[in-house]
Amino acid sequence: MLRVVALRVGALLLVMALPAALGGWFGGELGAALGALAALLAVLVRDSVQLARLLRWLRWPSRERLPALHGVWAEVLYRSARQLRLWEGRLQREEDKLARFIEALQASPNGVMMIDASGQIDWCNATAASHFGLDPQRDLRQHAVHLIRNPEFFAYMAARRFVEPLLMRRAGPAGTLLLNIQVMPYGDGQKLLLSRDVTQVERTEAMRRDFVANVSHEIKTPLTVIAGFIESMRTLQLSDAERERMLVLMQEQSDRMRRLVEDLLTLAHLEGDPHQPAEETVRMAPMVERLAEEARALSHGRHTIEVVADAGDLRGASAELTSAFSNLVSNAVRYTPDGGRVRIAWRVSSADDGHGWAEFSVSDSGIGIAPEHIPRLTERFYRVDRGRSRESGGTGLGLAIVKHALLRHQAELRVVSHPGQGSTFSARFPAARLVTAD
Repeated sequence: MLRVVALRVGALLLVMALPAALGGWFGGELGAALGALAALLAVLVRDSVQLARLLRWLRWPSRERLPALHGVWAEVLYRSARQLRLWEGRLQREEDKLARFIEALQASPNGVMMIDASGQIDWCNATAASHFGLDPQRDLRQHAVHLIRNPEFFAYMAARRFVEPLLMRRAGPAGTLLLNIQVMPYGDGQKLLLSRDVTQVERTEAMRRDFVANVSHEIKTPLTVIAGFIESMRTLQLSDAERERMLVLMQEQSDRMRRLVEDLLTLAHLEGDPHQPAEETVRMAPMVERLAEEARALSHGRHTIEVVADAGDLRGASAELTSAFSNLVSNAVRYTPDGGRVRIAWRVSSADDGHGWAEFSVSDSGIGIAPEHIPRLTERFYRVDRGRSRESGGTGLGLAIVKHALLRHQAELRVVSHPGQGSTFSARFPAARLVTAD
């Protein structure tokens, strides 16, 4: 920079010296002074014009429109344009980072809302807008407590104690949401609000609690009976007939616990195994006959068992399908009064357009099911009539096993039932699982 200043001063003195020498030659000292003054004025005018061009460019800088400058002003323009280029590149990089950060926040499954010191919404992502029913554009600069009209949220924000999160229920388009809200202060009175939908977590936890309670209850009852009989046999003088009767009842209760444990293990396997089961060709005609024999053995001649089987086999896991079909058959026999009818059917409907299907169904003339119970039949331990289910030996897990086994085979469980008119449970399989004979 000093070198540039020295050259500039030297050039200016040289420019003033030449007119001064010419003026002194023709007009003496006065002519020399006027010549030097005229040269200085010319340099000042030229510099003023270039400075004006530079200042006009600095007001609206653009690397595409550079003014025509010379000398030191060209150097100033060059350095300014280079600095402008560096700042534009840095600004673009920062804008790209900000855009990627906002894009990441938009993709977050959690709601993110930025609230300024006055309580107004600075920004929120689409998830937060969905959680609280907001418009990300229209509702900016609005007070959060005015838009989120909830007494719990108002009290939480007013208390300013954000150590513990807030669990807030809010009516949404798909039902009631349970939101976990955490507020974190930052900056100068600003707040970052994070929201998470924990509705499904709450439902899962409620199901877990119910499951543990149901299992405990189902096991506690037979254990209590067995413990009572053991105590009686140890402390009382019993006849051989009484002792035999107690042993039979104890055997029944132990069998009940064994069936419960077996069903729990089967259900745990179906729910917890992410891998597709090893598949084979399941011969349906022999399977239907075996299921009919099981039904006759369970019925002890009290029911009429009918069998219908079309040609065609099924591609799937034999053990899982056998468990599912056996549960449907045993339920039909247990819930059909004496003298009733149970019909086991395997039907195949092939179509040239690829929309065929195969269906295993069990129909009975039993007590039937009211419409309000049908959507919940596949829930674990759900019973329409708890007393009758226990008397028949059911564990309350059979239809849950059926549902999960069919889901693993892309099949659909259909239930048609009317109170007092019987029920039909059908497992419909897609055409891709049908194996037809050549």
